[in-house]
Amino acid sequence: MAADSGPNGASTQAEAAEQQAEPAPADDAGRGARPRSGAAWFAVLLALVAAGMAGGAWFDARKRIDGATETLAQRVQALEGQQGRLRSLAQEAQQSTQALQGKLSTLEVRVADAQAQRAAIEALYQELSRNRNEWRIAEVEQMVDIASQQLDLAGNARGALLALQLAESRLARRDDAAFAPLRTALARDIEKLKALPAFDPGALGQRIERLAVSVEALPMAFDERPVRTSATGGGGPAPSSDAWYARLWAEVWREIRQLIVVRRVESPEPPLLAPTQAYFLRENLRLRLLSARLALLTRDAGAYRDDLQVAQTWIKRYFDVRSARTAEVLAQLEELAAAPLQPELPSIAGSVNAVRALDARSGRGS
Repeated sequence: MAADSGPNGASTQAEAAEQQAEPAPADDAGRGARPRSGAAWFAVLLALVAAGMAGGAWFDARKRIDGATETLAQRVQALEGQQGRLRSLAQEAQQSTQALQGKLSTLEVRVADAQAQRAAIEALYQELSRNRNEWRIAEVEQMVDIASQQLDLAGNARGALLALQLAESRLARRDDAAFAPLRTALARDIEKLKALPAFDPGALGQRIERLAVSVEALPMAFDERPVRTSATGGGGPAPSSDAWYARLWAEVWREIRQLIVVRRVESPEPPLLAPTQAYFLRENLRLRLLSARLALLTRDAGAYRDDLQVAQTWIKRYFDVRSARTAEVLAQLEELAAAPLQPELPSIAGSVNAVRALDARSGRGS
């Protein structure tokens, strides 16, 4: 069984067959050949054992090779499966890479646009920053001019103070030594305006204007109408109710009594005024009050009090002083005449000159 397993076994069988085919030597020679025949059988036996061992080793090696081949085939199959998955993952990665490249291109375009916009904004900011001092000076100069106009034209110290304070707040945002003289001048003029006593010419002017409007409703001194007396009142004959001429006489007598009124005069009365004269009197009184308002705005204390005094005199002379409306107008005129006018307003020439000088140094004044 072991002899069939390999080529060594086959050669041993051939040698054994040759030995069996040889003729048996003679008895005398047979005795000399026996030792060689035992050695040959021992060699054959050794050859058979070696052949069996070689066949077993070959079979074991073949079995191991088959197992290794099967294991290798399984591993190759697993590797092929993994290769397929890796190929799928590679395709997905390639698609993701392409999508990311598209997004990256879009982002690059957006970044380029953003950089261009940033460059434009920076250029604009630099252009604006280049002239910010000039704009600041122009703004402050306009506020100082407004303050000067409020003082010179309207006599409005509060408005001038607000304008100067606003100009000072604009300069406070700039820490520049070139603005120091202007800041000092503004602070000095602001203190001057703050030191003035509280005075509101606008409120007084509105009161005078309302009085000028109310002149139209003031009753004249001779606007009174005679009281009608009854037909049976005393002072005339009492005619009989039967005579027609008696009724006519009573009617005529009533009309005469309405035309002629007799009363006690305790104070000198002004002459009677025609309707046109009364109209012009009211207009002149209104003009006097408006003139007093104008004198108030121009800080002319003498003209202001003179106009109010003339208005009071005319009202007391030509209008009914017993009327409640007339008495109220006279009381308001007395209050307005006694109101203390604002003292002379200070000059803000320091601020005006300082802002002009700063404007000239900056090159805008040329």
